[in-house]
Amino acid sequence: MSLATLIIIILIVLAVIVGVFVFLSLKEGSGRFTFDIGGHAPTASGGQDSSSETTFKARLTGLEVAAGAVIAALFAKLWSMQLMSSGDYAQKAESNRTRTISVEAPRGRILDRNGIALVTNRASLTAVAESAVNDDAVEVQLVANVLGMPPIAVRRKIADSSAGAQSKRVVASDVPRRVYAYLAEHSDFYSGIDIEERAQRSYPFGQLAAHVLGYTGQITTDQLNAQGSTDDESAITYESGDTVGQAGIEYQYESVLQGIRGEQKVYVDANGRVTSYSTSVPATNGSDIMLTIDKAIQQAAEDGLAHAIQAAIEKGNPACKSGACIVLDATNGDVLAMASAPKFDPGAFIGGISNSDWDALSSSTSGNPLMNKPVSGQYMSASTIKPVNALAALDYGIATPETGYDCTGYWTGFGASFGQYCWLHTGHGYMTLQSGITNSCDTVFYEIGKGFYYSDHNEGMQDTMKKWGLGQATGIDLPSEGIGRVPTPEWKHDYYSSYSDEDRKWQGGDSTNLSIGQGDLLVSPLQMACVYMGIANRGTIWRPHVLKSVLSQAGGTVSEYNVSVLNQVSESDDEFTLVIEGCKGVVYEESASMASHFTNMKETFAGKTGSGEKTGEAATGWFCCFGPVDSPKYVCVAVVENGGFGATSAMYAVRDTLGAIYNEPDTSTTSVDDSTR
Repeated sequence: MSLATLIIIILIVLAVIVGVFVFLSLKEGSGRFTFDIGGHAPTASGGQDSSSETTFKARLTGLEVAAGAVIAALFAKLWSMQLMSSGDYAQKAESNRTRTISVEAPRGRILDRNGIALVTNRASLTAVAESAVNDDAVEVQLVANVLGMPPIAVRRKIADSSAGAQSKRVVASDVPRRVYAYLAEHSDFYSGIDIEERAQRSYPFGQLAAHVLGYTGQITTDQLNAQGSTDDESAITYESGDTVGQAGIEYQYESVLQGIRGEQKVYVDANGRVTSYSTSVPATNGSDIMLTIDKAIQQAAEDGLAHAIQAAIEKGNPACKSGACIVLDATNGDVLAMASAPKFDPGAFIGGISNSDWDALSSSTSGNPLMNKPVSGQYMSASTIKPVNALAALDYGIATPETGYDCTGYWTGFGASFGQYCWLHTGHGYMTLQSGITNSCDTVFYEIGKGFYYSDHNEGMQDTMKKWGLGQATGIDLPSEGIGRVPTPEWKHDYYSSYSDEDRKWQGGDSTNLSIGQGDLLVSPLQMACVYMGIANRGTIWRPHVLKSVLSQAGGTVSEYNVSVLNQVSESDDEFTLVIEGCKGVVYEESASMASHFTNMKETFAGKTGSGEKTGEAATGWFCCFGPVDSPKYVCVAVVENGGFGATSAMYAVRDTLGAIYNEPDTSTTSVDDSTR
C-alpha cells in the first residue's frame, strides 16, 4: 500500500468521525426547551440546571474540541510527511529495496627484475549460488551431483555469508567448461546457480620463490579488527570475505597489490533475496610491482640448495631436509635470490586450505615448509663468525696481525680440567690470525675468547658483533624477520633464571664458545649475508630489499625503491685486507678438494665455512661467499640444517648458484673431504 493511498483512507475516516460529531451536536441542540415526559407544563431551560441532558451536552462539546485538536495534529503531521519529509521517506523506502554488493578487484601482478611474471591472475569459471538455493533441498542435490561435491559441502558453501548477505556464494572454482555448458542448457533446474568468470591468483612457475612471494587468503577477524586502529585516511577499508596477502610480498605490499573494489547495485524483496540488478561501478586492478629477484638466479639457488641437501644425505645425514640460500647484490643490497627448503605450493591456498594441509605445512617434523628460513631462520653462526671476531681482536688489542698461536689439537688455556678440542684433533701447528681464518683453527679463537674474558673490554666481541648488525633486524621489506641473539653476561643471568647464581655467571667457556660461533649465539642467513657484504665492501652494508619498483597501469614506473646504507662499519684498510685474504684462503688453500670446485671459474672468490654443533644432531653446515674479490658484486650465503660440515653440504648450493650467474657450471667431480669445515 502506497503512502498516498494510506493518507486518503485516513482522511475519509476522519471525515466520517467529524460528521458523526456534528450530527449529534445538531440533534441535541435543536430546541431551546426541554419536555417532561411526565406531562407537566413546559419550563424554560437555563439557570443552574444540572440535569443529565445538560451534562451530556457539555461533555459532547469537550469531545468535539479534543477531536478537532487531534484532527488538526494529524493534518499537520500529514502535511509534514507529504511536503517536508517526503524525500527522506522515499530514500528510506528505496534503501529497503536495494542493496550494494562489493565486486572484488583483481590484485596487481608480481614481476621479477626482468619483467617476468612470477605471480599473475587467471580467469576461473566459478560456480556461484544465491542464498535461497539452500532452501531447496532438490536444487542442492542437483548442484552437488553436477559439481561432484557432497550435498553437505554445497550447503556449507552457500551458507557462508562472509562476503555479504546479498552476495552470491562461491560453491566451486575452476569449473570445467562441460559443466558450464550443462548448467546453461538446463538453467530451469538450476535457477539459483550461475557460472561467473572471476580472477584467481596464478603462479606460472609453481613453487619457485614461494617464500618470497607468499600467498593470499580470506581476511581474518584479527585483520578486520586491526584496520580500525589506524588513522590513515588513505588506508584500504576491508570487508569480511576479502582476499588479502597473508605472507611474503603478498602481505608486505598488500596496500599496493590490492585493487579498489567495484560496486553492483541490486534490488531485493522483503526477504532480502535479489530480484534484479541495477547500476554498477567497475573494480580497479591493483598495481603491479617489480622485484629485485632474478628468476634465473632464483631457480639456480633453489636447485643448488636441493643439491646441497642431497649431498648431505649421501654423506650420512639422513635427517637433513631443510636449509636456506640467499644472494645479494653487494653494490646496492638487491636480493637476487632467496631460497628456502622445504618448499611449498602457494596455489594450495587459493580458495582456502584444509586443516590437514595447513598442519603439514606448518609442522616442525616436516621441516617447517612455510618458514622463510633466510629471513626468519635462526642458527648458530659457527665458524662463519670468526672473521668478525678477528676484527674484534684487532680493534681491542687482543691480537695483532703478527701474533702467533700453536695449535696442538687440544687447547688448555683455562687449565687441563677445562680443555677444549680444535675441530682438527691432530692440530694445525703454527697459526697467525690470517691463517687461523683460512684454516678455521679453533685454538686461535679460543685464545681470542680467553683474551677478552680477562680483558677490561670483556664484552668486546659482543660489541663488535652488534656493530656489524647482529642481534638486530636488517629492516628488509619482508615480514617475520628474526633478529637473532648476541649473548652477554647480563643476558645469561636473566635467561637462566632457574639455575644457581654460580651457574648463571659468565664463564671463560662462554667466551671461547662465542669466539667460534657456538653456544647461545644465534644469527639469520640474511644477517650473515649482510656481514659478508660489509667485509666485501670494506665496511659498507646496504640495506637488503626485494622491491625494485611499483608500476603504473599504463606500464610506466610509479616509484622506485630508495636504496640506502644500513650500516657503515669502520675498520682500517689493513684489517679488512687481512680478513679478506684469510677468507680467500678458505676457498683456495684450506682444502684441495674444495678448491677444485672454484678454480674452474674465471673470477676469484672468498668465503668461510662453518659447522654449528648441537648435541644429538648432525651439525648445521654453513658457507658464506663473496666475489669477485677485486670488485665485489655478489654475496651468496647457504645454510643446511643437519647437513654436517659446511664444505660438504652448503658449499654446493653456493657453487651451483655462482655457476648459473657466470654461466660457469661446476665441472669438478671431486668429492669434498672432511679436511675442512
